[in-house]
Amino acid sequence: MSNMSEQWTITSILNWTKQYFGGKGIENPRLDAEVLLSHILGKDRLYLYTNFDQPLTPEELAAYREVVKRRAMRLPVAYITGHKEFMGMDFAVSPAVLIPRPDTEILVETALARLAAVETPVVADLGTGSGAIIISVLAKLTKGTGTAVDISPEALAVTQDNAMRLGVAARLELFQGDMLLPLLGKKFDALLSNPPYIPDNDIAGLSPEVRQEPRLALAGGRDGLNFYRRIVAQGAEYLNSGGFIAVEVGIDQAGPVAALADETSRLKPEAVIKDYSGIERVIVFTLR
Repeated sequence: MSNMSEQWTITSILNWTKQYFGGKGIENPRLDAEVLLSHILGKDRLYLYTNFDQPLTPEELAAYREVVKRRAMRLPVAYITGHKEFMGMDFAVSPAVLIPRPDTEILVETALARLAAVETPVVADLGTGSGAIIISVLAKLTKGTGTAVDISPEALAVTQDNAMRLGVAARLELFQGDMLLPLLGKKFDALLSNPPYIPDNDIAGLSPEVRQEPRLALAGGRDGLNFYRRIVAQGAEYLNSGGFIAVEVGIDQAGPVAALADETSRLKPEAVIKDYSGIERVIVFTLR
């Protein structure tokens, strides 16, 4: 970018950034350019289209240059803006938490459909991260109460912030600890989890962006299934009668995860739900 800042309009800067990001191998160069510019201008993306020939002030240009530099170093967009949309709501995110993915909305929708018939559902979210799953559930089920567990105090601070901003903090209890351990003796209508499920040896091969997300939220042991083993082995004793467990799984994991509930288990895999790309994404376990 030259120093002739008065020449940079919304359109010209977006076109320049798209090419620059594309040259760096960034996956959605135009979208990222728009999201970052919207963030700097404090406007929505539609504004960029209706005001395409608006020149940028030197201050805006300097601030935008700074975020473009960070994105070019492969810092995820959501960590730069501090925000990510999920289930139509705006979640705060930080490098202490996994960035919510659209695929995880399938888990939330599955839970909501099953909890619709429960008068005042009690729901737990294991490894809550930003709180996207449990907060979305509570926002839609106005009578429900929730429990969020995370091993990371930094993640729980983000969950708390989101719960307050999205108006569900009074119905959400937070526990710092390892998955089901802090919940001993409690019962729930639903246990939800999008646990870490990447095999440890695959972490190095992930995109530069994903490798900047917390390893704690990604690594699922040698075969990626460690957390599912624990949830399936212990989960039954935390369920009310008629309760269920719903977990998100990675590509090709649905079969192996469902098989964890063998004949000796108190749980049975009742349903496998596909995401919008046709990938088996969510498994529901119920009591035998």
